[in-house]
Amino acid sequence: MEVERVQEIATLSNLNGTIPSEFIRLENEQPATTTLHGVLLEVPVIDLSQTDNESLVALISKASKDWGIFQVVNHGIPSELISKLQNVGKEFFELPQEEKEVIAKPDGYKGVEGYGTKLQKEVQGKKGWMDHLFHIVWPPSFINYQFWPKNPPSYRDTNEEYTQSLIGVANKLLGLLSKGLGLEEDEVKQALGGEDLIYMLKINYYPPCPCPELALGVAPHTDMSSITILVPNEVQGLQVFKDGQWYDVAYIPNALIIHIGDQIEILSNGKYKSVYHRSTVNKEKTRMSWPVFLEPPPEFEVGPIPKLVNKDDPPKYKTKKYKDYVYCKLNKLPQ
Repeated sequence: MEVERVQEIATLSNLNGTIPSEFIRLENEQPATTTLHGVLLEVPVIDLSQTDNESLVALISKASKDWGIFQVVNHGIPSELISKLQNVGKEFFELPQEEKEVIAKPDGYKGVEGYGTKLQKEVQGKKGWMDHLFHIVWPPSFINYQFWPKNPPSYRDTNEEYTQSLIGVANKLLGLLSKGLGLEEDEVKQALGGEDLIYMLKINYYPPCPCPELALGVAPHTDMSSITILVPNEVQGLQVFKDGQWYDVAYIPNALIIHIGDQIEILSNGKYKSVYHRSTVNKEKTRMSWPVFLEPPPEFEVGPIPKLVNKDDPPKYKTKKYKDYVYCKLNKLPQ
C-alpha cells in the first residue's frame, strides 16, 4: 500500500497555503493558542567537563527531579562530528522519494525500524507533520543494516563514529543519575539491561508547514525509553509542559538535550520525572532532530529498584517486560 509521506504533502500544501484536515489539531492542542509566547524556557544547562563530581551529581539529580529535561555542554562529542551526523541525515531526506522508500518499514512489519510516517494511535485520527527514520545503532548484535541508508555513502561510517562517542556520554549520565539516587554508579544501567541496553536512533524530519499555528510535528508525550540524548538543528521546535504551560526550549549550539524517559521514572520509583514534551513546526524552514533512545532489551523486566522502595515509599509502578510496556503505551492501554 502506497503511504503518503508528509514531505510530499508539504510540497503541495506550501503551494496552496493550506494543510489537510487530519493535520489540524483540536483547539486545545494548537500551538497558537497553547504556547506561552515570547518566553524561552531556560532548562538547566550542565557542563559535563566540570571536575567536581559531587556537584555534577547534585545538578543532574535536581534537573531530573524538577524538570525531567536538561542540556549538557562540553560533553566531549566534537562539534564537527555532530555536523557530519546532521549533514548525512539531511542528505538522506533530500534523496528522491523512491530511494528513501527502499528502507521503508515493510508491510505488516511490527517493529519500528525503517523509514516511515505514522507511528502510533492518535486521538481522533490526527497526524503529526513529520516523517522519520529509525534504526538501532548499538549493540552490534541488535543492528539490522537493512534499515540503514546506503546513500549518502558516508552515512554508516558517520553514524558508527557518532555512536562510539555517544556511548561514553550515555554511561557517564547513567552513572550520575545512579549516584543521584544514592546508588552505586552502575546500578541504574544494570536495572535497564546493562551492556544489552539498546541505542535506537531516530531522525525526525519536519518539513516547512504553511499553517504552523494549527499543526504539531509530534503530539504531547513522554518518551518510553530510559533516557533520550537528542541533537536538534537550529530551527526552534521543542516545547516542554511546565507549571501548566507549553514553553519553547532555548536552543544552544552543540549542546545535547537529555530527556528523562518513562523507564528512569519507573526504576527511580518516581523520584526522577519523565518529561512531557511536543514538537512544533516552522513556516519557512525544515526542522530536524536526532534523538537516540536508550531502551532496555524487549524481554528485560524494569521496575522500581528494590533499594529505593520501603514501607514508607512502596512501589508506585509495576515491574514488567519492556516490550509489554511499549505495547501498552503505543496502544493507549493502562500500564
